[in-house]
Amino acid sequence: MKNTKKQVALVAAVLSTLVLMGCNTVQGVGKDVRKVGEVVESAAKK
Repeated sequence: MKNTKKQVALVAAVLSTLVLMGCNTVQGVGKDVRKVGEVVESAAKK
């Protein structure tokens, strides 16, 4: 019984970490896309 609880806790910790990393990655991609849009917009104004 103790091993099962430890395994569930470990899986939950790993999944939580992956979810948080995923959010951070998506947020980073959003910033990159916005920056590219700004560069294209400034180039179009010239």
